Amino acid sequence: MAEANPAYEERPRRRGRKVLVGFVVLLLIVAGLLVVADRLAAGAAERAIADQVEQEVAKQDARSAPPQVEVSGFPFLTQVLAGKYEHISIVLTDVQGTVQGGTVSVPRLDVDARNVKASLDTLRTRKGEVTAETVDGRGTITYDSLAKLLDRPGLKLGEQNGKLAVTAPVDVLGVKLTVRGTADVAVANGKVALRFNDLTADGLPNLPLARQMLINYAKGISIDVPLPELPFQLNVRKVEPRPEGLAVTADAKNVPINAVS
Repeated sequence: MAEANPAYEERPRRRGRKVLVGFVVLLLIVAGLLVVADRLAAGAAERAIADQVEQEVAKQDARSAPPQVEVSGFPFLTQVLAGKYEHISIVLTDVQGTVQGGTVSVPRLDVDARNVKASLDTLRTRKGEVTAETVDGRGTITYDSLAKLLDRPGLKLGEQNGKLAVTAPVDVLGVKLTVRGTADVAVANGKVALRFNDLTADGLPNLPLARQMLINYAKGISIDVPLPELPFQLNVRKVEPRPEGLAVTADAKNVPINAVS
């Protein structure tokens, strides 16, 4: 009886392994192409949404650098087919808004839009409505632009132990002094309410009139500062003094994040 040749048995096994390896490589190539296609589609959508956001910013009489948009979630193409996107991040830099003839500067405004609805036709034609179920915004108003709205020569604002701090040169009964103090900050009716209290000045004459002049100065800079109209119908809910500026937190619900054509 002839013995089995080991060489003949090994060849089919090698062929099987080669076929399996080739199949795995093919799958990896296809998967890679799908990922690339998915990201290319996401990039196209991000550019389309960025154009829509730019229109929305202009509609609010504001200016900014070109928006940066990132659509989260994978795979992206399934979101396109559904016309609904879980999370879209929008970054606006160098935002300039108009308030009382002056300009309020927001170096960066971060916007998170969730459960965004946008049909494929809207993204393709860049016409139609892109709506978000919720929109959250975070930005920082520079102290320089806020100080200009107070319209007091030499006045400077900053943060001190979590409170809004002020320093300003004043003339009290012919004596040039530097006033220092802090303010309570709150949001009321779309405005930032500044209430300065406990102002002090080294060298203040110990006279009732001098103290009254200091009180009057505090009242003069304790005002309600209108906020610039934010894009996406964002309503300011909270303001907080920080070293880099006045941090603003805002939100909105069921709003368009584009200008309807």
